[in-house]
Amino acid sequence: MGLFRYLLQYRVRDMADFLRNEKKDPRDFDGDLRGKTALITGATSGIGLETARLFASRGAGLILVNRNPERSAALEAELAGVYGVGVRALIRDFASLASVRACARELLSLQDPLDILVLNAGVYHTRRSFTADGIETVFQVNHLGSFALTYLLRERLRRENRARIIYVNSEGHRFALAGAHLDDLEWRRHRYTGLKSYGAAKTAQLLTMRKFADYFAGSAVTVNAMHPGNVRTRIGENNGRLYRWFKRTFVLASAREPEVSARALLFLAASEELAGVSGAFFNLTSAERPAPHGIDGSRVEATWAKSLELCGLT
Repeated sequence: MGLFRYLLQYRVRDMADFLRNEKKDPRDFDGDLRGKTALITGATSGIGLETARLFASRGAGLILVNRNPERSAALEAELAGVYGVGVRALIRDFASLASVRACARELLSLQDPLDILVLNAGVYHTRRSFTADGIETVFQVNHLGSFALTYLLRERLRRENRARIIYVNSEGHRFALAGAHLDDLEWRRHRYTGLKSYGAAKTAQLLTMRKFADYFAGSAVTVNAMHPGNVRTRIGENNGRLYRWFKRTFVLASAREPEVSARALLFLAASEELAGVSGAFFNLTSAERPAPHGIDGSRVEATWAKSLELCGLT
């Protein structure tokens, strides 16, 4: 019933906007970030890497949350050496809820306030797998990790009254036509595919973003989501040869460089035009209406409650 209801709500105009915006260049921010501290998750490759480089080039101090200690150390040295900015690396993995909680504790112990949070860490799996927490991997890494971190930092961020939180979401949420599958997060009764699991996680992120926007309402803190465009990244390289061939042949053929996404994130993180804008979804820097299941107000509370439960935050 939910699928049929959502299909009835789809608007041709929304899909036309998506296709048109996908080809646009992002709007640019010409100022600097000196005196600001930016947190970036998943910063050792792709979008996160280029965002870290761009933010550093504008003078921001950086806190990088990465899984791989060797790559993280190399990036830390590069950014400090090339741009002369302060860089702090935290080695944490969003596939572990204990690691996310430890990350939050470390961030809460820091003295400097957070001005920008780019929550970018993500994975794409074509086969179902589960984390050590017993949760489907894509849902945990792409949704619960960023959800738990935002939730655990929420009181401090509200007190500091300055942060812009940006979820690197995806137009891929449109492929989860049945929504976030809260009744079957283990995919026992539904056929698992990479697009559907990825879309379900991004849908859950959009729905819970609405609650965070309500929590921060009346403060200077904002929370928004953005689709980074079709750009060249390493996401999905963990999958089999067939997927890698498909990605190389069809996806990357029209893909742009990840600097495009970094420019969009800079604009969303720093432009005065976005001051006070919260709870919105952007394709790069163009505002869009998400798919009906991504803005279904009747599913917000259930998605929020389930996310708290899975994260052990109830």
